[in-house]
Amino acid sequence: MTESLRLGRIAGVSVGINWSVLAIFVLIAVSLAGGRLPEVYPDQSPTAYLVAGFLAAVVFFASLLAHELSHAVVARRNGIEVEGIVLWLFGGVAKMKGDPDAPGPAFRIAAAGPSVSIVLGLLFLGVAAVLDERGAEGLVAESARWLGVINLVLAGFNLLPGAPLDGGRVLRAVLWKISGDKERSWVQAARAGRVVGFVVIGLGVLQFAAFGVGGLWLVLIGWFLVSAARVEEAHAELRGSFGDMTVDRLMTVDPVTVPADVPLQDFLDAWVFRHRFSTFPVTDAHGRLVGLVTVNRIKDVPPDARAHTTVGQLAARLSDVPTAHPSERVVDVIDRLGGAEDRRLLVVDGDRAVGIVSPADVIRVMELNALRSGRGPVPPLGMP
Repeated sequence: MTESLRLGRIAGVSVGINWSVLAIFVLIAVSLAGGRLPEVYPDQSPTAYLVAGFLAAVVFFASLLAHELSHAVVARRNGIEVEGIVLWLFGGVAKMKGDPDAPGPAFRIAAAGPSVSIVLGLLFLGVAAVLDERGAEGLVAESARWLGVINLVLAGFNLLPGAPLDGGRVLRAVLWKISGDKERSWVQAARAGRVVGFVVIGLGVLQFAAFGVGGLWLVLIGWFLVSAARVEEAHAELRGSFGDMTVDRLMTVDPVTVPADVPLQDFLDAWVFRHRFSTFPVTDAHGRLVGLVTVNRIKDVPPDARAHTTVGQLAARLSDVPTAHPSERVVDVIDRLGGAEDRRLLVVDGDRAVGIVSPADVIRVMELNALRSGRGPVPPLGMP
């Protein structure tokens, strides 16, 4: 999930939000201000409902952040580097570099988030009970009660036994502990996640048939779980295929560079047809890397315009090209390749381009490993 706005750092962890958070924030604030709060306390002003709904939404997202921060903090305590946290439409994601090396740390990292949500849920319900007993402002007590319930619901949902939910990661750690097979436990947890997703979709369809459009939200969540579980399974297969293989063992080495001021027609004649590569790092007049160009990009340029269109005008800027170091593990950089516009990963060492990784490189290794082990066809990678 991509970050649209960086909020800063908390406990040393970068925190950002995706634009989709705004939709859920508005939905929560409006549904509370226009629904639940007026129903329970009908004699308040519209402004009071809006303020209470807005503040409850803010605290809810703070609870989500606490949930993800707990994953990040426990991961760092177990020696795993955390890139950051991104809050988005379906909650949050703590992005980690690497995986736990044993079932125990994997279990602790996975269980941290739901544990915090349970504690927060009970805390908010306790606050609501105290406020009720003391006859405090009803909107405050009701907002605290809603926050308590929603945090417990969040914990319960996240503990469903299927990846990518926290419960799926807990299941994965337990299976790993029982079997001693890390990769197989990941595949099993991902398959359990697909089952959970289809069950949620089924419940949504039933709710839609009985009560109307409310069930569509469950269908959407279930569809997300099924899709995410398929990605988890593909990544588990990747981990099994690559293990600790580093990028330098996968990449196409010594890529041929092309100056940015070369016309496309000359590029085709003197570079593409001569070297038979499909991807070329682009350099400026001083030999510095400035971008990456693929043969596919030329297809969009009319033949009569290729003589006066330069490679630099067509190439992707270096800042938009995902990169990796030769010593990085393949499993740690594969997501960068899948999210790249040109489906290419530029391998750099210092200021030099030393290799290129394409989906074909990844699939080739997976096919060879599948052939060697007799596992059958390669699973889809989620990238063309």
